[in-house]
Amino acid sequence: MKNLIKISLSVLTLALFVSCTQDYDIGEITKPTNLDVTTEVVGQSEEMPNGDGSGAVKFSASADNAMSYRFIYGDGFEEVSASGETTHSFNKNGVNDYTVKVIASGTAGNSANTTETVTVFSDFSDPETKQLLTGGSTKTWYVAAAEPGHLGVGPSSGEGFTSPVWYAAVPFEKAGAPSSSCFYTDEMTFSLNANDNIEYVYNNNGQTFFNVDYVAEFGGSGEGDQCIDYDDSSVKSVSLSPATSGVPAELTTGTAINISDGGTMSYYIGASTYEVLSIDENTMHVRAIMGNNPALAWYLKFTTAQGEPEEEEEFQSEFNELVWSDEFDGDGTLNSDKWNFETGNNDGWGNQELQYYTEENAVIEDGILKINAVAESTNGFDYSSARITTMDKFEFTYGRVEVRAKMPEGGGTWPAIWMLGANFPEAGWPEAGEIDIMEYKGNEPGVVHGTLHMPGNFAGDAITETTTVSDAASEFHNYGVEWSEDRILFLVDDVVYHEFENTADSPFNDPFFLILNLAMGGTFGGDVAGDFSQATFEIDYVRVYQAAE
Repeated sequence: MKNLIKISLSVLTLALFVSCTQDYDIGEITKPTNLDVTTEVVGQSEEMPNGDGSGAVKFSASADNAMSYRFIYGDGFEEVSASGETTHSFNKNGVNDYTVKVIASGTAGNSANTTETVTVFSDFSDPETKQLLTGGSTKTWYVAAAEPGHLGVGPSSGEGFTSPVWYAAVPFEKAGAPSSSCFYTDEMTFSLNANDNIEYVYNNNGQTFFNVDYVAEFGGSGEGDQCIDYDDSSVKSVSLSPATSGVPAELTTGTAINISDGGTMSYYIGASTYEVLSIDENTMHVRAIMGNNPALAWYLKFTTAQGEPEEEEEFQSEFNELVWSDEFDGDGTLNSDKWNFETGNNDGWGNQELQYYTEENAVIEDGILKINAVAESTNGFDYSSARITTMDKFEFTYGRVEVRAKMPEGGGTWPAIWMLGANFPEAGWPEAGEIDIMEYKGNEPGVVHGTLHMPGNFAGDAITETTTVSDAASEFHNYGVEWSEDRILFLVDDVVYHEFENTADSPFNDPFFLILNLAMGGTFGGDVAGDFSQATFEIDYVRVYQAAE
């Protein structure tokens, strides 16, 4: 995790799947009133009174007592906006009039509506995307389940333009649970009809994978995203239009796919417009803004080849002789022949950490080592916790480390399983080298980091990879590293997710010692939740294996 002068890494603020919909107190049932709609034809000028040819019109609706607004555009497309703000592209070439109906919905089904007529000029055409999408006749697309990030989410602006910076699914992540497995059976077929217009058929094999925000609305129950019986197989019209998201031109095709009648491309997020970030003969990467939260952009990868999960080869370790372990049997205190306590704050341990380490915050209960972080005043600091090492008691070169552990919960928590070069007191950091077997932060639940620090690659430039362990805070998992003179592998439950080619010039060829700790806040842990009171990092065992002589 960190050294005495540092020890960290970072990734996001994954308040990821926290629902961003508003809660309304129904209270007195009232009908929306004072519905007002304004329109702005994009690119309208004296020279181009009907717009710049994009066909885009910005709509803004407001009404007293309204909870959402439905826009029926008069061209076969419609959408719902919680804010009343939206942009729609009309795609019939030339100058055309459209009568747009806007419905403001309130409580108990009460609504008010009005119509607006817009006159728009469109001359948009993207024959290349049309050809790739349909194959010139008909083409079926599937969720690219084997690809990292085939489903993900990030902010709709700024750094989120090109990738799901808050969450990205690992390959076949949704395959195992009945609540999500339907996601990978979807078939999305785009065809050209006799008039050379695009039509779309969504075959969901009877179930669609719904975002948690829409589960109740479509008859689901329980918590979280889930597959729901939902028939959306009717033939829908598709138009292509200029994308209006603001994604930089070099990061997108600039074309959006618009599906009529509220159609969706697999994962249901209340969106019918998908910006095409990239497309070729066999792959497509799209981005869509969540229907009830314009701050969220969801990402999907599709392929023309429906994949099946490959059988995972069982990991074969080259180190199988147990040379050191602590099983933390029974109850009581740590074995002082194996572990040292490091106490204090040590100027934030080089990472602006907020905790004060004590010997009292690590206990063994029912065969589990529990490192407790507590919100309490301790020696001038607001949090107490514990940090233990094997320095001068057990140090080794090369081998396999396996730690079975369960992560703490709570924003600002930062548990770590790591190793530091035994020559650290003389060589310093990062010269001694650091192997972060596992780092985790409560502000980014479900994401596990494996990292190496060394001269030329440390702090923000460390060599790092992440993997998703969705139940890391509720279940025990095996976190490990396989370390030899040729390579360093990082594993979770014997699955490798990060590989480093070791060389004779690296610091990873000398003895290292083990460290376990639970930090609070700091450069990696981030802000501590305002309601944080206590969290526990649980370790079932620590085992070190080396090659048999």
